[in-house]
Amino acid sequence: MRRIYLDHIASTPVHPLVLEEMLPYLKERFGNPQSLHADGQEAMAALEEAREKVAGLLGAESAEVYFTASGSESNNLAVKGLALAQREKGNHLVLSAVEHQSVLHAAKSLEKLGFTATLVSVDKQGRVDPEEVRRALRKETVLVSVMLANGEVGTIEPVAEIAEICRSRKILFHSDAVDAVGNIPVNVKTLGVDALSLAAHQFYGPKGAAALFLKKATRILPLIDGGIQEGGRRAGTENVAAIVGLGKAAELAAAEMAARGLLQSGLRDKLMVELPRRVDRVVLTGHPVERLPHHASFCVEFIEGEGMLLGLDMKGIACSSGSACTSKALKASHVLLAMGLDHALAQGSVVFSLVDGTTSDDIGHLLEVFPPVIDRLRKMSPLYTKYLEEKGQ
Repeated sequence: MRRIYLDHIASTPVHPLVLEEMLPYLKERFGNPQSLHADGQEAMAALEEAREKVAGLLGAESAEVYFTASGSESNNLAVKGLALAQREKGNHLVLSAVEHQSVLHAAKSLEKLGFTATLVSVDKQGRVDPEEVRRALRKETVLVSVMLANGEVGTIEPVAEIAEICRSRKILFHSDAVDAVGNIPVNVKTLGVDALSLAAHQFYGPKGAAALFLKKATRILPLIDGGIQEGGRRAGTENVAAIVGLGKAAELAAAEMAARGLLQSGLRDKLMVELPRRVDRVVLTGHPVERLPHHASFCVEFIEGEGMLLGLDMKGIACSSGSACTSKALKASHVLLAMGLDHALAQGSVVFSLVDGTTSDDIGHLLEVFPPVIDRLRKMSPLYTKYLEEKGQ
């Protein structure tokens, strides 16, 4: 059976050149970067070269890049580490209601330590109003965290405007850019952020490699103690091969992002226009223009996302319903509920995310397969039966 993978928001394939760069560090170049001998220093040199490449992608200095094992770890380090480092200044956080669970749950952990958090609402397209953030600030606010792009609905947030508001109040600002870096241009100086999270597997790098940009001279408390790695901010033997892969993926993204985005956005637009034409009662979610170039998301009335995923999987198409971190929970997405969708409609979410190798033929095949899958599921849906009865059909 033909397989079409359209769940790249969960993970992208490792680029062949990334894998090629990694392999020596999984075989003969296995030294520990903290060792003083030649083998260790060879690994350290590779680590620092990767740091420079990631910094180059972000418009940062290499000393401002700290490696972690995942986007979730980067988010936890930023939210907890920055807040705890400023505890004497205040105990209040401001977050958007559509943040990734790694940000929201980090804030909940801080609440157990005496912090409080305010969630700022979003509009029907998932966008945060910077003025809402301004109104949420207090004299005891020490950190604001708003993501750059949402992985569930694709919406890009006005981060630079929010960062400016925070800067005017001397409040630290963090942005979860895991779904954005490598897919859209991200320059930390232009955005004005103090901290920013990213992960390699979102742009053709390996899983298990991520980073946190931390503006120079910004105080942060580590979450993992016991070693001098990463300037003492993240203890533990470095995953050299994966970090080398992250560096190569960053280098490729800097060179190829524009071309990738142009191709993907054209296919995305085709899907956003054609899919609601072919199936009735389908709602596009997220901003129609200010969204990730490889991302198209919808809610389909009268059925649940799980049924769609399994039905499409049986036809050879892989996609998602919500984020990879929450889709197995079988709950309505907190992102869609925050956008004002009712619970029943939010249950019917489906997300298609493209990659460099996605073709027009792939999208055409999806558009052919999707309607009969939905028709079969709706025939089993009591909600759809009731809808037809009310219409007199």
